[in-house]
Amino acid sequence: MRYWWVNQNQTYNHEVGGGYLWSPKKNSNNARNQFYDNMVEVQPGDLIFSFADTLIKAIGVATSRGYSSPKPKVFGQTGEYWSDEGWKVDVEFTYVDKPIRPKDHMKLISPLLPDKYSPLQQSGDGLQGVYLAAIPDELGDLLIALSGDPEISTTVVDLSQLAFNEEEQELIAQTSLEETEKASLVMSRRGQGLFRRRVKLIEQKCRVTGVHSEKLLTASHIKPWKTSDNTERLDGNNGLFLSPHVDRLFDSGFITFTSVGEMLVSPLLDEEVLPKWQIDPNRKYGKFNAEQAFFLEFHNRVTFQQAL
Repeated sequence: MRYWWVNQNQTYNHEVGGGYLWSPKKNSNNARNQFYDNMVEVQPGDLIFSFADTLIKAIGVATSRGYSSPKPKVFGQTGEYWSDEGWKVDVEFTYVDKPIRPKDHMKLISPLLPDKYSPLQQSGDGLQGVYLAAIPDELGDLLIALSGDPEISTTVVDLSQLAFNEEEQELIAQTSLEETEKASLVMSRRGQGLFRRRVKLIEQKCRVTGVHSEKLLTASHIKPWKTSDNTERLDGNNGLFLSPHVDRLFDSGFITFTSVGEMLVSPLLDEEVLPKWQIDPNRKYGKFNAEQAFFLEFHNRVTFQQAL
């Protein structure tokens, strides 16, 4: 097992929520780039520290080797100068409950940084142009300890132990999918497994009630599972952590949100519901990232119950 450090200021939500790393194969001038070449050095089981907004907020386990793949469409204008074909590595990320600010620990980190191709400056700031960098085992062990030694693992679900409804049976019958893919997709429909973990990387509480306790929250698809493709079904950006009563309103299309966090209320909702549940429709509930806004557009247009 090797340790890697990835700088994701531009692509954190895309990659961590979607469960992958992606880079161009070369620089825009067609020159070789060591930090892109590292993508094909990654092996399944390697640990990857995700650094964004001055913090290590997630740790991932690589579940594939690097392979050739088109630039993800969800990148949009991000990296518009990058080539359309690049390297991709599948990664299962885990949110770090104690995010690490490297600047706060540079006395410990600085002596362990690699002499060549370091992901950080000695000041603790990231280095522009650095994407994926190999780091020494000693530094990887230190970062795990600083993050509180989180439980990092990939989850295997035994399909033989599950009962399926009609929709799930149709998915199970697809011969083009591996058993692990089928299991992940079935569990995503139930708001569990890989999908739930990816939602947690983006959302740590219910936007409406403010409840943080994960065991009390529902991982709800923004664009419904049945109308999503298999990639969208597992994308954490296509999910919200909601308290059960809020999830019922959202999933039924009685409420929705704009991209800047305004709540929209269906005229078909009984007027007494929101006051009795102490939900203020006039509050702003926080801006959504660009990927969430993409899925919210579908929810607002299709799921939200407009006037008859």
